[in-house]
Amino acid sequence: IDKWVRFTERMAYWTDLPNAYITFKNEYVESVWWVIKQMFDQGLIYKGFRIVPFCTRCGTPLSSHELSQGYADVKDPSVYVRFGVKDQPGVSFLVWTTTPWTLPANVALAVGADIDYVQVEGADADGKPEQLILAEARLSALKNADQYTVVKKMKGSDLAGLHYTPLFNYLPVEQDYAYVVTGDFVSTSDGSGIVHIAPAYGADDLTVGQKLGLPLLRTTHQDGRFIDEVTDFAGMWFKEADPEIIVNLKRRGLLYKSEKYEHSYPHCWRDGTPLMYVARDSWYIRTTERRQDMIDLNQTINWVPSHVRDGRFGNWLDELKDWSLGRERYWGTPLPIWVDDQTGELACVGSVEELSKLTGKDQSALDLHRPYVDDISFPNPSGKGGTMRRVPEVIDVWFDSGAMPVAQWGYPAHNKDTFEEQFPADYICEAVDQTRGWFYTLHSISSMTFKSVAYKNVICLGHLLDGNGEKMSKSKGNVVDPWDVMNTHGSDVMRWYMYTSGAPGDTRRFSVDLVGEAARQFWSTLWNTYSFFVTYANIAKWTPASAAPAVADRDPLDVWLLAALHELVSDVTTAFETYDVPGATRPIQAFTELLSNWYVRLSRRRFWDGDPAAMATLYEALTTVGKLIAPTMPFFSDYLYRALVVPFDADAPESVHLCDWPTANAALIDRTALDEMAVAQRLVSLGRAAREAAEIGVRQPLAAALFVGRGKADAEAVRKLGGLISAELNVKRVEMLDGAGDMVSYKLNPLPAALGKKFGKDFPKVQKALREGTPDDVRAWAQALQRGENVTVTLDGTAYEVTPAECEVKQGGAEGYAVAEDMGYLAAVDTRLTDELRAEGLAREVVRRVQDARRKAGFEIEDRIHLVYTASDGLAAAIETYKDSIAEEVLALSVNPTE
Repeated sequence: IDKWVRFTERMAYWTDLPNAYITFKNEYVESVWWVIKQMFDQGLIYKGFRIVPFCTRCGTPLSSHELSQGYADVKDPSVYVRFGVKDQPGVSFLVWTTTPWTLPANVALAVGADIDYVQVEGADADGKPEQLILAEARLSALKNADQYTVVKKMKGSDLAGLHYTPLFNYLPVEQDYAYVVTGDFVSTSDGSGIVHIAPAYGADDLTVGQKLGLPLLRTTHQDGRFIDEVTDFAGMWFKEADPEIIVNLKRRGLLYKSEKYEHSYPHCWRDGTPLMYVARDSWYIRTTERRQDMIDLNQTINWVPSHVRDGRFGNWLDELKDWSLGRERYWGTPLPIWVDDQTGELACVGSVEELSKLTGKDQSALDLHRPYVDDISFPNPSGKGGTMRRVPEVIDVWFDSGAMPVAQWGYPAHNKDTFEEQFPADYICEAVDQTRGWFYTLHSISSMTFKSVAYKNVICLGHLLDGNGEKMSKSKGNVVDPWDVMNTHGSDVMRWYMYTSGAPGDTRRFSVDLVGEAARQFWSTLWNTYSFFVTYANIAKWTPASAAPAVADRDPLDVWLLAALHELVSDVTTAFETYDVPGATRPIQAFTELLSNWYVRLSRRRFWDGDPAAMATLYEALTTVGKLIAPTMPFFSDYLYRALVVPFDADAPESVHLCDWPTANAALIDRTALDEMAVAQRLVSLGRAAREAAEIGVRQPLAAALFVGRGKADAEAVRKLGGLISAELNVKRVEMLDGAGDMVSYKLNPLPAALGKKFGKDFPKVQKALREGTPDDVRAWAQALQRGENVTVTLDGTAYEVTPAECEVKQGGAEGYAVAEDMGYLAAVDTRLTDELRAEGLAREVVRRVQDARRKAGFEIEDRIHLVYTASDGLAAAIETYKDSIAEEVLALSVNPTE
């Protein structure tokens, strides 16, 4: 518990640990009793004799949802055995089984009534002639099948009633047995088409045995070891006996062949012990009777991912089995059923108060566990019969967990109002394997008890893999310790990675390095933005109480940022309300990237000048983002809040987690501003791509950037934000054009595979015309093809029509231009450099190097310097020309050459 508490607190999982519910407390047990009584009173609890998956180590059966937790791929023996037909020497039924240990309990063989069977003749391993009976469709199971001859054909129904010689005779049998029966469970998909029947160890076997009155031979103890009467294998554990049984059959000439069969076999989910299917008395809940209620209620639950509702969970409900409730263990919640020791009449007790009335004694101090509750008996309340004594079983622990919505409050004896306020739960979350575990038990119990869902929303998580995408395994040594991750990067970053690295239902990779990447991508960006703000706010002595202009009067960048911020608040709020985890986190990361690398970078001069509008805008952005990440990064969000809000507002709550959730201001979500800034960002991106294509760094000023967009709205965006675009691309002029004009050169590449067949012998001249036409013709054709239009080339009076799919258009910058385009947008930068542009570029490079030298020298951001330089004549001339702007940028009181 201490480790669990320490981990819970370290990862900032906010829960009421001091008052956690505990399933072994009397109040919890009493509530579980109440739930069981509701089901008992509805006739849903019964005792049945059935085949159950049984753990021989735990000594108890498992329910179907427990069973689903422990399947493992194993290789079991697959044996084909000869069962000699009685009174027909040399003729045997060929029978297949993957559980040789059940053969000592065999009492019959089953065939399919309508399946075609054959009797084949061949030779055994010693060369002696023999005849085998098997399904015709399974002749491939024979060794050297081509060496066998079919001597007889029959239907399975023709074989019914034939007796055979039992393989073993360890136990006395009084009934008629060892004969062939028919069953609709027999198939020809594998094996021999003949199934051996051991009613004590198989569900179909028990059904057939009960129907026909076949003997039920129990050859094993509860611990899975063979009884003494099975003399050849006495004391052997059932799985360990398989090879010994195979050796015995081989020695006696009854083994036809033995192989290994790989399949998925159930193991105990607690300790990994292979389970034994065995007939036992057990208590059940008639869940199948309420299957449709569960299916209907499931349709009202919001599942994330949505496919789980009708997929994994829905399929489980469709194939629902009755719930095996009883467990033969000492410890656990006792099954609250008392049985009359004379009449067998049952009574279910639903509370301590009821037990007190039945016993005529105050039982409020009674520990409701064994052995104390086992000592409680009382006269049959009907006044007839004998003494009521409790059955020895405890209940499936999964019932305990599924009853928690009720039992955590001790309902109905305690906290009635609290339960009714809190039920059903708004939301639960667990991994995908719990669809057949906790998710199911919650849903099942609530459906049967209240005809209600237990939860309205559920997030179903995928599993974690290691950093290479492999399943974690102690044997492989690739288990990632979350403590290592948190000690390296902190729990906030680990949490953020889990929320953003994929959809909740997907498997995801997990490692220290992958979480570290999340730290670099988001946490560091937000931290650096916060540090930037604090630095310049302190320099300007700005506080949240400082006056700031109305939003409408602020810089377009401010208007855009606040529009994006409040749209973010709206989107994230909706995502949280609809349990969309990536939608509640990834947009914050994208916004923070724009906040840092667009807004802050383009506004640096304003912050240095102490612009109150910029300060107020960035402050609102940081404090709002801090609140938006409070559920996902609880430590960092609280740090931001305590640093940015608490010192300046005496009425502010002491923690961000005590604040109201942010509310989006619809009036500030300026759609025009958002759309226009999106256009500006797209054009800047294209402009940078064009510069990169020309290998001209962004510090080198250029004369112009020219753009082609999609219409008037784009032109208006460039008109309003031209200064921003110009500064970002470091160009003197920006302009929006109606078309690419002379900035772009075009080349046409007619596709031979398409046009060769279409134009035949005329293809070469059409190809030449398209490739070598006049610049005006090529441009016109190319632009038409780009618009999706067909073009017509007329040669010697003949018109040739070419479609966009038949001719590739390539374009590049015309002389003096570099271009880039995407999705109908085009940017062209003028790459021709004048002496003045080169000089300004040199000056900008000087600024970059001086700023780097300042940082390396440890100067504070506001420190003033004297700058002296030694430079070539050309560089010195550039510095002299731009000395004032250099001085302003690097905070130099003087800029002079060395003497």
